[in-house]
Amino acid sequence: MTQKISILGSTGSIGQSTLDVLRNHPEFEVFALSGHQNVKALSAQCQAFRPRYAVLTDPDDAASTAREFVDLGLDTEVLCGQQALQRIASDPAVDTVMAAIVGGAGLQPTLAAVAAGKKVLLANKESLVMAGGLFMDEVSRSGATLLPIDSEHNAIFQCLGNQLEVSDGVEKILLTGSGGPLLRRDLATLKEVTPDEACAHPNWQMGRKISVDSATMMNKGLELIEACWLFDLNPDQIEIVIHPQSIVHSMVQYRDGSVLAQMGQPDMKTPIAHALAWPDRMESGAQRLDFSTITELRFESIEVSRFPLLDLCRQVAGMDQCYAIALNAANEIAVAAFLEGEITFTQIQLIVEFAVNSTVAIELLSIADVLTVDQQTRALARQRISEGL
Repeated sequence: MTQKISILGSTGSIGQSTLDVLRNHPEFEVFALSGHQNVKALSAQCQAFRPRYAVLTDPDDAASTAREFVDLGLDTEVLCGQQALQRIASDPAVDTVMAAIVGGAGLQPTLAAVAAGKKVLLANKESLVMAGGLFMDEVSRSGATLLPIDSEHNAIFQCLGNQLEVSDGVEKILLTGSGGPLLRRDLATLKEVTPDEACAHPNWQMGRKISVDSATMMNKGLELIEACWLFDLNPDQIEIVIHPQSIVHSMVQYRDGSVLAQMGQPDMKTPIAHALAWPDRMESGAQRLDFSTITELRFESIEVSRFPLLDLCRQVAGMDQCYAIALNAANEIAVAAFLEGEITFTQIQLIVEFAVNSTVAIELLSIADVLTVDQQTRALARQRISEGL
């Protein structure tokens, strides 16, 4: 039977990989796509997949795209804004939602998919970083199926027997990280790192924001917080190890000394195909590992002085949810400022630390409360940047 899918963030790297997988699987029908402001890419995707809906952020972009689709003879209806994202995520016709919007902007549409009881493929880690308790409560209430897409969390899911439950026999989770493009960089020169250098990941093809997060290893810190919520773990049950080759995507260590690892090419099509087909398997289009060419698998401990934000994330993972919201919000503002040349690479850390230290915990009773903390922190971080560090 045909499954209808909405892809939130279809023009990003995860969205593009999802469409690459779907090209070879006609049992899936693309119901809706969203593309923020990447009008050209979204238009090309709509011409190829002919979804019922397409969503853009800017009203002018949506209006001009709608006119273009009329000229092309496309039946795709162009919508605009946050409410439209929530609509395509919760539409009764939709079976599966790929939640691949980057950053806090993905929280509300992802939660709308969960509340509607969809099969949710979670690539937006910020949903759990910002609203873990509220989010997981809604998963339980609605009966939604939540499947992790981040390669690390998908690997853990597979090593646990394709489930989110951690048995008493599990001793710890090992999250692997490549170390990014600056793993061997002289620490004294980190303040001179350019945006292009920070985005030059050696293994993965990703967007610029997540690439910078990989360079600071904030991405791994956010994944630690996400893993705590997904698998109901304490931070001290999770160890992070450097694995430069990005072949072992994560591991689960059991009390008897056994370690189960999930391996594969550094290609997001693999976890995407795994989640799309779950509980079955299907062809992903990813290259296979050639073990005759793998001469070694290296693992290293974390150098805290190189990745101080990772240590901050571990602290925040054990604190009130408000601090995780502030951590994420300040990082998004700081990374954007770095990419625009407003601050240096090492000042990202200073802004995030300032925001976390300035946070006062409040009780979070709703997503509105989460968004209030998020918006206040963003304003604080912007002010800090404008005033100078």
